[in-house]
Amino acid sequence: MRSAKDFFKPLAIGAPEPLREVPFRPSRMIHFFDPSNLKMAAKVPEIASKVDVLLGNLEDAVAADKKIDAREGFIKIAREVSFGDTQLWTRVNSLDSPWVLDDLRRIVGEVGNKLDVVMVPKVEGPWDIHYVDRLLAQLEASAKLRRPILVHAILETALGVANVEEIASASPRMQGLSLGPADLAASRRMKTTRVGGGHPGYVVRSDPNPDNPSAPRPTAQQDLWHYTMGRMVDACAANGILPYYGPFGDIKDTTACEDQFRNAFLMGCVGAWSLHPVQIDIAKRVFSPPVDEVQWAKRVIDAMGDGTGAVMLDGKMQDDATVKQCKVMLGLARMLSEKDPELKTSYGF
Repeated sequence: MRSAKDFFKPLAIGAPEPLREVPFRPSRMIHFFDPSNLKMAAKVPEIASKVDVLLGNLEDAVAADKKIDAREGFIKIAREVSFGDTQLWTRVNSLDSPWVLDDLRRIVGEVGNKLDVVMVPKVEGPWDIHYVDRLLAQLEASAKLRRPILVHAILETALGVANVEEIASASPRMQGLSLGPADLAASRRMKTTRVGGGHPGYVVRSDPNPDNPSAPRPTAQQDLWHYTMGRMVDACAANGILPYYGPFGDIKDTTACEDQFRNAFLMGCVGAWSLHPVQIDIAKRVFSPPVDEVQWAKRVIDAMGDGTGAVMLDGKMQDDATVKQCKVMLGLARMLSEKDPELKTSYGF
């Protein structure tokens, strides 16, 4: 085990020093695009101004014979497009693939100065992060980069979930974690073919009516991902990194997408993936605190003064714990307001 004193030392001579705290920038949606798709690539400059994070996908959803085209397309876009305050990420191929080494070598070497985060798929333990950590340090030193590239891991295997706490704490580069429900379902042998969301067969049924045993018994559909999302959020919060819900595959079902995103927001996630432009506005709306909640948070903080003791406000008790909750909501609202003038006006900042 490395000494804690060495944790924030560069892993290669000439590499930038690791960050001691992950920057919390707006990241309500991580919008995926395929750099090998010329039609999609042409829309990048327009979409970049509408999203918090733009991610060039090199892994799943890119055919094997298009992998090199996707890599070259991403490098070209990174060079030519001005992203402003929008973060630029890439999802590289899995660590057991024949493409990942060249993905990292080429991208860090040629456009590493434009890249904020590398998303690593199918992370199963801290050993995967340690490998990427050292490799990135060597590539950063070679490219003479002045700031470290951060790492985002996807939880999409049972082993990865079992090791989630160790993954979250594996490196100062760790930016966050995403839930990858489709691959995780396959890894767990779950009997669903959906990409995220609920399932009509996963329900809780009410007890029989003793006066009418044959009467219909109402059911409530449950969330297949609640347990995993809870573990992921706790691991992230304990290690100062950021949790995200992953993909919602049914593009046409915007209502269920919004419900799933809101569940993730309420549980502590800071954003979700958007796979289609229609999901961008859903994520932007859901992962921005509601105006009435922000106004309420202001009232509570004003009423509590120095934050100690307890007060009654509209018949509800408020104490130091609720002040902490309100500060989370208000802090997020203020940060998002700096990027979104409409939100700033609606929040009254």
